[in-house]
Amino acid sequence: MKKAILATKVGMTQIFNEDGTLTPVTVLQAGPCAVTQVKTKENDGYSAVQVGFVDKKDKTVNKDKSGKKEVIHRHGVNKALKGHFDKAGVSSKRYVRELKLENAEEYTLGSEIKADIFANGDRVDVSAISKGKGFQGAIKRHGQHRGPMTHGSKFHRHQGSNGACSSPSKVFKGKGMPGHMGCVRVTVQNLTVVRVDADKNLILVKGAVPGPRKALVTIKETTKVNAK
Repeated sequence: MKKAILATKVGMTQIFNEDGTLTPVTVLQAGPCAVTQVKTKENDGYSAVQVGFVDKKDKTVNKDKSGKKEVIHRHGVNKALKGHFDKAGVSSKRYVRELKLENAEEYTLGSEIKADIFANGDRVDVSAISKGKGFQGAIKRHGQHRGPMTHGSKFHRHQGSNGACSSPSKVFKGKGMPGHMGCVRVTVQNLTVVRVDADKNLILVKGAVPGPRKALVTIKETTKVNAK
């Protein structure tokens, strides 16, 4: 992977191509992302670029959004994380993520990654946390069929049989049952970049992208390409 960037989801719209066909697109506010650390094989054992996205006030830097535990200062300012940004020469960032790029050594601290790294026609993989649906039944969660909706039926939207009672006398692991739905990391592969606005750092991707509006999205160069 040579190209990747962080973005936020703006929403969906539609545009017309030159031949007059209508294309549904998702608008993504991509970057600019500041390079906060460059990891090399000599020092860290692998090549990667750590980037920060979306400016944040220094006084609110109290925890790492990547999930790592940090020592919190009693006044609410994480001195370690604040010093990390100062060393890179960038302002405090709300999101800090790591991108494993093949050309990671080419980046320098403080440099910016903008939307112009992608071009029209590129194929990308987009990852984000999907919308949370709460506790849902088996029909909505797994697409199972419902029962008859007539008055004589006592089985409408219930799950139905989980298996025979005498043999095997248990419910197998992985059985689709009601439960928590959504709020998981979802990756949609091989989407087409329809348009790139370098001045406004906007990337228009064909089709839908997981997550609600303002959700953090990771755009990466696709790992597989198939004809569409």
